[in-house]
Amino acid sequence: MLKNYSSNIDFYLLGFYGSRERHNILFAVFFFLYSVTLMGNIVIIVTVYIDKRLQSPMYFFLGHLSILEILVTSVIIPWMLWGLLLPGMQAISLTACAAQLYLYLSLGTSELILLGMMAVDRYVAVCNPLRYNIIMSSHTCIWVVIVSWVFGFLSEIWPVYATFQLTFCKSNVLDHFYCDRGQLLKLSCDNSLFTELILFLMAVFIIVGSLIPTIVSYTYIISTILKIPSASGRKKAFSTCASHFIVVVIGYGTCLFLYVKPKQTQAAEYNRVASVMVLVLNPFLNPFIFTLRNDKFIEAFRDVMKRCCGLLQG
Repeated sequence: MLKNYSSNIDFYLLGFYGSRERHNILFAVFFFLYSVTLMGNIVIIVTVYIDKRLQSPMYFFLGHLSILEILVTSVIIPWMLWGLLLPGMQAISLTACAAQLYLYLSLGTSELILLGMMAVDRYVAVCNPLRYNIIMSSHTCIWVVIVSWVFGFLSEIWPVYATFQLTFCKSNVLDHFYCDRGQLLKLSCDNSLFTELILFLMAVFIIVGSLIPTIVSYTYIISTILKIPSASGRKKAFSTCASHFIVVVIGYGTCLFLYVKPKQTQAAEYNRVASVMVLVLNPFLNPFIFTLRNDKFIEAFRDVMKRCCGLLQG
């Protein structure tokens, strides 16, 4: 039991339940998914950077989204994998716990903002193609990325600060594989209802607020596509937005279930499953969703591979 709030507190992460054999299986599965996620996003970043055909706002945003995917998963998953290898509970200091939670929330918020701006980019491309290069200039794209990063890191300062101003005296065992805010609130012996309400309202503002531009953009996009007379034209227009739309549906769906709830202290098993979706499965699927149906990217990737093979042979 914890009797005093102190910077010397160590929390202990329970991680995943089950036998050593189950932990080994989970380690192998998660390590594979994380490795593929890293490789897939690195391939996207390198291909977008090298190939001049991909020097457009859509791929510029996709490259930065891949950077965020690598960072947000790397804040949690290596720690989770290490916990699966340990025989008992995993210790984490109060400072490391606060840093992990802050980086995870900040990077995740930046990613949501960027996804919303990518929807606006697709709206301009489909609904205002003649003005696309003027509206989505390189200057505008750079500022969009800067704003998404800055807003993400500034918006999560107070939520994390407020969480760690609570007194943790019930226990120092977190029923999760990372420093989940809901489980931290469970350990507090303070009345955290007001804090939970503010955190809920902030989650609504960030997640729903970044979702609104996506909904509005795709409403106009679908309306414009349906007005295109030829079937091939409609198919081509829809293909430029399909990948982003799928990622938005999956990403926002899981985030809404995980964070937009008045009671932050949700059941541990619910949080664990939803967190695996957000941190492991979604990032694993995203590189494939963005690239496998994109003929332009596949062609650019093949050329980059040929260029690399030529350099190695030479």
